[in-house]
Amino acid sequence: MARRVSLLVAGAPEAGEGTFEIRSPWDGRVVAEVARAGPATLARAADAAASAAAEMAALPARARAEILERAAADLERRADEVATVIVEEAGKPVTLARGEVARALDTLRAAAAVARSPETEALDLSGWASGAGSLALVRRVPVGPVLAITPFNFPLNLVAHKLAPAVAAGCPVVLKPASQTPGPAVLLGEMLVAAGLPGAGLSVVPCRGADAEPLVADRRFRLVTFTGSAEVGWKLRRLAWDRRVALELGGNAAVVVEPDGGDPAAISRRIAAGAFAYAGQSCISVQRVLVHEALYDTMRGELIAATERTPAGDPARDETVAGPLIDEANADRVERWIRRAVEAGATLLAGGTREGNVVRPALLENVPADQPLVCEEVFGPVAVLSGYRSFEDALARVNDSPYGLQAGIFTRDIGRIRRAWDVLEVGGVIQNDVPTWRSDPMPYGGVKRSGAGREGPLWAWREMTEERLLVLRPDPD
Repeated sequence: MARRVSLLVAGAPEAGEGTFEIRSPWDGRVVAEVARAGPATLARAADAAASAAAEMAALPARARAEILERAAADLERRADEVATVIVEEAGKPVTLARGEVARALDTLRAAAAVARSPETEALDLSGWASGAGSLALVRRVPVGPVLAITPFNFPLNLVAHKLAPAVAAGCPVVLKPASQTPGPAVLLGEMLVAAGLPGAGLSVVPCRGADAEPLVADRRFRLVTFTGSAEVGWKLRRLAWDRRVALELGGNAAVVVEPDGGDPAAISRRIAAGAFAYAGQSCISVQRVLVHEALYDTMRGELIAATERTPAGDPARDETVAGPLIDEANADRVERWIRRAVEAGATLLAGGTREGNVVRPALLENVPADQPLVCEEVFGPVAVLSGYRSFEDALARVNDSPYGLQAGIFTRDIGRIRRAWDVLEVGGVIQNDVPTWRSDPMPYGGVKRSGAGREGPLWAWREMTEERLLVLRPDPD
């Protein structure tokens, strides 16, 4: 029997204005019936957030931290339940779904630590003629109501990356989760309310994208934070031009393999995992593989083997790494892009066949640079292999992209790593691993079409707060 999922308005479950079905990306069965928020419900959620701003801001730091810690304990107790919902709605392989729950625990606990130790700064101004005898104190205060919009691919942890820093900052939130995967967001929202979050401070409202546009235009939301496609993200920024907007968007991440990078077989296994896990549906999934010509033939063979060994299929099986694409339309698109690249002269080295929404992990070489597999975001289980002669050439090719999220560099040469850190147009450089690597407390985000602003509990907390200055002056003579 399909689960019933309510929406949350001001912390309370509601039936909304109608329902919609969620079907499994794997087998098409109905797994949930979800309450849909219409314009009237969304307006009430926005009103609740605006009215809750003062109450949320007044929550002591200790209370904010304890709410997050209690919610984390609840999530840990219900980890298997939540992982099952992720598998059903997102088609994420169960082992990866469990890993996502574990990461969300890190996110909640890191945000609790931020809440307990809010940043403050003291400036002694007495060294300046204009500041004789004066002391300046700077603390950060909540910006106010936050509108958060999250994607389908990490339906728990990316929700946690919006909600947990908002709680730590003392900001009320209206969250629009992805329509395909609202279940984990509603569950986490319920846990936060049960942990003591003031109800009016949180609404979780599955809805149509068009119905959410008035929320983006509502100036009472002082921050709009969005994770998703570049096209939608930059449109939202134009709509909210007069307010803060944080965007975590797409990418076509590259990994560079130098001759001193390590064991080719081990590196190839890491690259295959980074490219094909969850069918490549991550904005930092490995898409472009750049290998030094001295190592190319060896790496080519190892990558073919690693690609062919990647288990694909039923996400409920523990061994599955690459499950289905999120829907038929995306499976069609990935299949079409592979076929188009081959027609343009590329060589398909492994995989690329399709059954239902599952596209077998695919490795190609000799792909022309103007093909979508190279210059756009695939968001599917596809990696493109190419060689290079010099490290500078490799860095230039990493930068030859409209995106700039993360890059991976396999080398033991610290000079080359520092060079990459200097010149790569990305938000993060990962040494001796794939760009898919992420630890949730770190700052995470991109440049160019990949977004603006940073996530990670501390950095998101900074996005959700603003400086307020107090100057202590001597008594007037």
